[in-house]
Amino acid sequence: MRVEGSLASGRELSSERSTERQRRSESMATRVRTLFETCREVFADGQAGNVPSPEDVDRLRFVLDDMNGLDVGLAENMPFFRNIESGGTPRITYLHLYDCDNFSIGIFCFPPSGVIPLHNHPGMTVFSKLLFGSMHIKSYDWVDIPQDSNDAINFAQLQPPARLAKVKTDAIFTAPCETSILYPADGGNMHRFSARTSCAVLDVLGPPYSDSDGRPCTYYNDFPFATFPGAAVVAPGEDEDYAWLEEREKPDDFIVVGARYRGPRIVEG
Repeated sequence: MRVEGSLASGRELSSERSTERQRRSESMATRVRTLFETCREVFADGQAGNVPSPEDVDRLRFVLDDMNGLDVGLAENMPFFRNIESGGTPRITYLHLYDCDNFSIGIFCFPPSGVIPLHNHPGMTVFSKLLFGSMHIKSYDWVDIPQDSNDAINFAQLQPPARLAKVKTDAIFTAPCETSILYPADGGNMHRFSARTSCAVLDVLGPPYSDSDGRPCTYYNDFPFATFPGAAVVAPGEDEDYAWLEEREKPDDFIVVGARYRGPRIVEG
């Protein structure tokens, strides 16, 4: 009798686990579908430089803020997040979820010490959600015309081989945290991601990169403000808030490899 009871209990436990897996699978699919549908509405315009309304930005931010790695079928013990390189900068893995002319959705998978070098997002609004892990983000916006007294800058006649930018973000982010958002002209349009632990970043770009449409990805070196003395003068004590950015070729040690996305599929309909 005790054996039969044990078998019955085992069957019940198996059934409960199966039901829980089914519920989790349905929840994952719902979150990814909601993300896709919200992106499709928010980026319906599809024009470079056109920023979604504040209401639409908040809608998409709300969807992303509630997501984590499990929602897209990711766990930290997956091979993407292990550093298999014997030396140098670890390669990054990209998982493609969806793209069209108006927007793209993808996930960057970082092993510890993985780096996406400083680069720009021409004419784009970009939402970046750290799904798990910890990373350092440094971002800049261009300095063109002083907009307030705190940004008073005097440019000299000297023209350095670089362009002045202001630091927007220089901080460590650890999941769970709010979604980072950048815009065509502010919010930290040029940024660098440096993984402190294994981590995953879900990226939504609207519109995506396109060389043919004039939206190539440009990489930069950044230099301290004092590198070009006399090129510009900022208020005392604000030197650390600025840097000079110089265009460069894509770094040779920056390698991104594609892998199959195995989370809930996006089905247009």
